[in-house]
Amino acid sequence: MARFKCQSGTSSHANAWNQRSRKELAMLTSVADARLFFHKNEQPIYFVSASPFNLLGIDTWVSNFKFINLIDCFDGRHPNVFVPSHDATQEFESMEEINNHLLGNKEVLDYIRPKKRGQGVFLMFDGETEQLAKAAKLRIPFPKAKLRNRLDDKIQTVKIGERAGVPSVPNVLAKISSYEDLCQKAEHLGTDLVIQTSFGDSGHTTFFVSSKATWKKHADEIVSAGTVKIMTRIKCHQAAIEACTTRCGTVVGPLMTEIVGFKELTPYRGGWAGNEISPDAFPIEISERARDLTFKFGEELRKTGYRGYFELDFLIDQDTNEVWLGELNPRVTGASAMTNIASFAFADMPLFLFHLLEFSGQDFDIDIGEVNKRWSEPKNIDTWSQLVIKYTEDEVGVIEDAPESGIYHIGDDGRLELDRFDLRRSNLDDKTEGFFLRIAGSGDYCYEGADLGILITKGRLMSKNHKLTKRAKDWVKAIRSGYTTRALAPFEDTPPQIQEPGAFKII
Repeated sequence: MARFKCQSGTSSHANAWNQRSRKELAMLTSVADARLFFHKNEQPIYFVSASPFNLLGIDTWVSNFKFINLIDCFDGRHPNVFVPSHDATQEFESMEEINNHLLGNKEVLDYIRPKKRGQGVFLMFDGETEQLAKAAKLRIPFPKAKLRNRLDDKIQTVKIGERAGVPSVPNVLAKISSYEDLCQKAEHLGTDLVIQTSFGDSGHTTFFVSSKATWKKHADEIVSAGTVKIMTRIKCHQAAIEACTTRCGTVVGPLMTEIVGFKELTPYRGGWAGNEISPDAFPIEISERARDLTFKFGEELRKTGYRGYFELDFLIDQDTNEVWLGELNPRVTGASAMTNIASFAFADMPLFLFHLLEFSGQDFDIDIGEVNKRWSEPKNIDTWSQLVIKYTEDEVGVIEDAPESGIYHIGDDGRLELDRFDLRRSNLDDKTEGFFLRIAGSGDYCYEGADLGILITKGRLMSKNHKLTKRAKDWVKAIRSGYTTRALAPFEDTPPQIQEPGAFKII
């Protein structure tokens, strides 16, 4: 990866009111400088989201980093998590709605306003979020929502990739009106096809069509979607990689496996359910190819005006080992929990800190090429896994008891046993332990696709042929044993937002 000539000056997205005189800010020329910069940070930075999951642990690197959440995953025991009181029956249909609700909550505003002007970090946000943040005197250290939404389009991802020299699986972009129309426009792609709509979670907006019968199952959704991406279906392993494009070049993390569609974890075929980060997850030539393509994509992404954190999904062809571009997520993602806790991140600093630095108003000239070289070396990467465990039954119920967040092991009887309460997923001693972050707790509804919690553990949870290991299945079974649920009583109404399971997730 080439050394990129750093563009001096502050990011165009940094508001003037947040910038101190450059004379007061010495140029940062190393990762050590940047680490000290964040250690001495005095400006409040709030991660506003349903839970702290995606950026859990960043508060150990950045002073005055706080979490404002809807869900109290730690039962009030995390010193940097603030959870306002709210109506537990209130309905939310998206992450943006949750964040807008939090920014409009009086307790949240009372928590923010007495402090210095700060920054609001979000997983997802929209134009309303931007207005609410401005009213709360919070700067959003991300590109504008309008740009993020445009880049989130899977059709745009293909086009950016083409300009960058990052190939997608053979495809055609077209509007489809009928099965016959599909066959005509995708004739060169064969008869076994994968169709994706421009927006949406891949677990619910990816359709497999190989006949008129399978077309009929999804016809309405495909026809109404407008232009769609139609691909040749390949036998592949799915992978993910996170990166951050800065004024000094694109910082690229290691290639991670994606844990997708296992019935033990999720009811959705193609639904994301975790990741692994490991030096031997893929052959070295595949990892190097994916990192090189990600760097190229990041440099092309910069030309669109985008700066900061992003994630790419890749499809690794099992027959040819070709690395194909899948999707772009222009944001922090569920995989961020892996990228930011591995050993290479502790040796330098978490990838997310490069994002914060880009929007800090601080000038820096860090040799990104040297960082990428270190992060590409297998010896600097240790092995971690995470599983996102969903409720897989098709009936709606209520949780009566749930395991608390903390560090666990599996007892001799196969059941979940709490070893100790802990806030840090990095504090695991060995592979026999697992850090569990509870998402759904006592009194919450359980329904098909609802997130119960996340397990993070050392070592891999998939075999070399990308199947769940016995250890993984034992952990899932043990965690489910920690939940007690009951069926809805006749007089209890099912909340409208979960009458169509899978329409909304909170991670």
